[in-house]
This record gives sequence, C-alpha cells and structure tokens, in this order.
Amino acid sequence: MTLPNLGLVVPPGDGRAYYLGSDLYVFKAIGAETGEAYALCEVTVEPQSGTPFHRHSREDEAFYVQVGELQFQLEDQTVVATAGTFLYSPKGQAHQFTNQTATAAKLLIWVTPAGFERFIAEVGQTVAPVQVGATLSPADVDNILVTASRYGIEILPPPTP
Repeated sequence: MTLPNLGLVVPPGDGRAYYLGSDLYVFKAIGAETGEAYALCEVTVEPQSGTPFHRHSREDEAFYVQVGELQFQLEDQTVVATAGTFLYSPKGQAHQFTNQTATAAKLLIWVTPAGFERFIAEVGQTVAPVQVGATLSPADVDNILVTASRYGIEILPPPTP
C-alpha cells in the first residue's frame, strides 16, 4: 500500500510475490515506490535451493538473514550465514546463496538502485495471494538464462572448490 507523500506501509504477508523455482520472493518496496532508489524483498529459500552463481552489472545487493542458515559464495569466499548475519555484495561481484539445510531459510535483500524487481517479475511465477510451494521447470531455467542479460545479470558456472 502506498501512502502519497507519507511513505510506504506493507503489512506482514503483503507485497508483490513471485516464485523463482521453489523460492518465494515478496517485494516490500519496488523502484516505482522509491524513486528507483532501491527495492526490498523478503525471500524464503527452501531446503536445497537458492540462486545460481551470478553477478549484477547495475545493482549492489545487501542481504540480511532473518531465519535459518544460508551458504553464501562471494567470489572465492564461502560464508555460512545464520540468522542475524548481514552481507554486502557490490555490483560486479560474483555471488550466490544456497540453503543446504533441511529447513527453509528467510532473508531480506535490499537492491540499490531498483530494477532487479522487474527481472524477478518477468521470469518468476506471480503468486496472489502469497503462498508457499513451487518448482523450477527446464523452460523456467531457459527463460532465466535468456532474460538475465537484459537486466545486467550474468549467470555464471558454479564456483570450483
């Protein structure tokens, strides 16, 4: 919900929601509401799921783990991030996060400037109302690979140990 000249209020459970595979991205703020300054989303990462190794040419990303544990790869550094951990990935840095546990994890992602939300809206599956559970088909993967470059995102091969 947008409040003209007063800011933005998004109650719990609300936001623009999309599945990217089995992971749920719920945008609490998008560029159209922030003067394109930033986008903020809450992501639920299912067990054995996460992002591919990639880099952004346009946006910086900040991550705050709220629940659970995620493994982050920032270039050649591996970090196991538990609830309360904050990480920052500047544009151009190759990175990924994965949930290698048996329970879902939740994190906030703050992207500056905005624009990433349009990529997720284009490649994700719209969810209304917000709910849990989806899968990533081979066609979804192909769509992500084709669409990413239009948003300045480069999908990379997994990092080697």
